[in-house]
Amino acid sequence: MVSRTYTVAFEGVEARTVEVQCAVTPGLPAFSIVGLPDKAVSEARDRVRAALSALSIALPSKRLTINLSPADLPKEGSHFDLPIALALLAALGILANDAVEGITSLGELSLDGALVPVIGALPAALAAAEHGRSLICPQASGAEAAWVDAAQVIAPASLLHTIQHLTGQMPLPPAQAGEVRAETGGRDLRDVKGQERAKRALEIAAAGRHHMIMIGTPGSGKSMLAARMPSILPPLSAAEALETSMIHSLSGLIEEGGISRRRPFREPHHTASMAAIVGGGRSAKPGEISLAHNGVLFMDEFPEFPRAVLETLRQPIETGEVVVSRANAHVRYPCRFLLIAAANPCKCGYLFDPARACARVPICGEDYLGRISGPLMDRFDIRLDVPPVSLGELDLPASGASSADVARNVARARAVQSARFRDQDSLSLNADAEGEMLEAIAAPDAEGRDFLLKAAERFGLTARGYHRILRVARTIADLDESLDVRKPHIAEAVSFRVGASGG
Repeated sequence: MVSRTYTVAFEGVEARTVEVQCAVTPGLPAFSIVGLPDKAVSEARDRVRAALSALSIALPSKRLTINLSPADLPKEGSHFDLPIALALLAALGILANDAVEGITSLGELSLDGALVPVIGALPAALAAAEHGRSLICPQASGAEAAWVDAAQVIAPASLLHTIQHLTGQMPLPPAQAGEVRAETGGRDLRDVKGQERAKRALEIAAAGRHHMIMIGTPGSGKSMLAARMPSILPPLSAAEALETSMIHSLSGLIEEGGISRRRPFREPHHTASMAAIVGGGRSAKPGEISLAHNGVLFMDEFPEFPRAVLETLRQPIETGEVVVSRANAHVRYPCRFLLIAAANPCKCGYLFDPARACARVPICGEDYLGRISGPLMDRFDIRLDVPPVSLGELDLPASGASSADVARNVARARAVQSARFRDQDSLSLNADAEGEMLEAIAAPDAEGRDFLLKAAERFGLTARGYHRILRVARTIADLDESLDVRKPHIAEAVSFRVGASGG
């Protein structure tokens, strides 16, 4: 007789259902696992045997065979321990076959039978709901998995509690969805002295998800400004939180408290590898650009990143997804993020500082910023020169709008865009609009069009640059609560486009 239960194997953010079969047959005593398991799955034999021994359950002197079907799908990770144990207990008659056939489970077993949290509980809950099954996962993973309302999630603390639940001796209540509350009193835009134009650029970038690059001398406040971007962004919607948390779940970044509605803010170091930024490695894990999905990717010292890494960003910026190909994996991850880059104007950083003039002007700046290719620079909607703050400005009291005030403006502009793109599945913000849709929503008035054509001719704008100005102008009009895109909106958008490093 063969017992069956179910678990999942991960391919990118997708959890594929795996049938765990167990057969107890006469023969020399053996315990084998087949179905393309990796080392962690093969070691489950010893963990399961020790956990059952801790419960005073002895394995029979027969041949025990575990098959993970489909057999051609690679199985990786320690989360196969619990389903293997449940299939084995059903084959031994300790659990009813009907009880384990209706569930999907995952979890790593300690030698004493306790369940250790594993990655991927959220995608596993979605897979269980799709097939009409309930999910059993470790107690520490229950808060995230319970976000999937369509599946009942049971989160026992140990294998003993799991057995008691499935046999009806001590039924467990369904797990409750957990939410990590954002900390209050964080970084505020009012902490930044001066830099009013930069604050305005941050507001526009946040409202329409427009990519931005800041170029300025060391200490001018570029990193300080970027660090305050999360404080003006609206919280994730329920759908966005679920989508983002699936990626974080696969990377083990979700805390025991549950899912956070705070938008991710990722800031990789410029020494990070291609696999760390874009994704990859032996098992094609998501990279920083996917971990920043629906949030912010801040890349400080932008020209210092390897050229190959920078050029790889071009396609994900346009399409909002990245395909990671490896010999044993070919997976697709979403990566629709807001890119904020910061750079010094030259290697020494003081190209435009008259007090510390660079001896290699202008070659120093051309060589340094030349590491950013023209096609990549063309993908930045907002280019901002960040001048140094004078000592006199530092002594002035805090001024300008607070993060809370700017966040309300951003939320209002995003609500306008949500209503505008309500019937468009692939569009949500102005940065996504293109083609006929862009012409329909961002066509400027006569004065604005004349101004834009003159600017395009004067600064040699590309077609991409022309369209990006229209997108930014549409966002500025939304912040201004204007139905039409007018000349002042176009003029401000052009000023941000032809800022740092020209058009």
